[in-house]
Amino acid sequence: MTAHDRQLDEQRFRIGSVSQLTGVPAETLRVWERRYAVASPARTPSGVRLYSVEDVARLTLIKRLVDRGDAIGSVARLDLAQLRGRLQGPDLLEPAMRARLPCRVMVVGAALGERLRLEGGLPEEVVLERAFDTATTFLAEPLALCPDVLVVEQPTLHLDQLDDLRRLQMHAGAARTVVVYVFSSSATLSRLEALGMIARRAPLTTAELARCCLSLQPGAAVAGLDPELGYGPPPRRYSDSELIEIAAASHTRCECPRHLVDLIQALAAFERYGAECESRSSENALLHAALYRSTAHARAILENTLARTLALLAGDTCGQDKD
Repeated sequence: MTAHDRQLDEQRFRIGSVSQLTGVPAETLRVWERRYAVASPARTPSGVRLYSVEDVARLTLIKRLVDRGDAIGSVARLDLAQLRGRLQGPDLLEPAMRARLPCRVMVVGAALGERLRLEGGLPEEVVLERAFDTATTFLAEPLALCPDVLVVEQPTLHLDQLDDLRRLQMHAGAARTVVVYVFSSSATLSRLEALGMIARRAPLTTAELARCCLSLQPGAAVAGLDPELGYGPPPRRYSDSELIEIAAASHTRCECPRHLVDLIQALAAFERYGAECESRSSENALLHAALYRSTAHARAILENTLARTLALLAGDTCGQDKD
């Protein structure tokens, strides 16, 4: 072990710093540790958590995988090599498969919970796991199973209630949270959305609530665009330098290759942009993942078109300009 390695091995971070470095809220990190043993940080005599460099690296990758749609329970105990492999792997059909899994929902709110129990009508893709009359009863009960979506009935919604909603969300294992309200202010709703929660105004039909929950299911945004997008992005056929050479080559009878190169370069740039957005921000992560994959597939189609065009030109079969 080099001196640099020893220095890294000895470096430790408190939970606030880890939260800033990884993008995982401190409350979420505590829930992940308690329920999934995602990390085992050292502790000071006073009980303060101290995370290693490897802990931070693992949590960063785990955050990216969870934002992509992986269940935290499936990645929590993977080592660094396994996490990197999962990020770089083909990820065949994972989003589409996840989209077919039932969406497990818990409800906090007496009126909404009773209506769902009496009316039924939820599609088979949505399973009502539990309904709690009050937030107090919900928080008092340890949950053996974390829901995919937590639905909270809050007829009047004010800024000073957002901390209470965060506590409900954390108790549910940082599940996606939908708040069904009747009256609120635009400032409160904006702050709620900034916290990563979804606001839906009552009255809300059972079908509307089900559609809302399914739209939050991991992988739904990707799988809903096109079944083929369940596959990982195809590799590039041409490097940047090869595209430049193709565009610079003399094609006096046909400028199609140059136009195709321009399109491929633009798509490749947007593909990189989508990948960076997906990895840097948890907000709209599924949308960015879908854009990244769909752009990559569009780029691959044009690359194949370019290859066929070049082959035709090489065989002298491309139509010449007519006088």
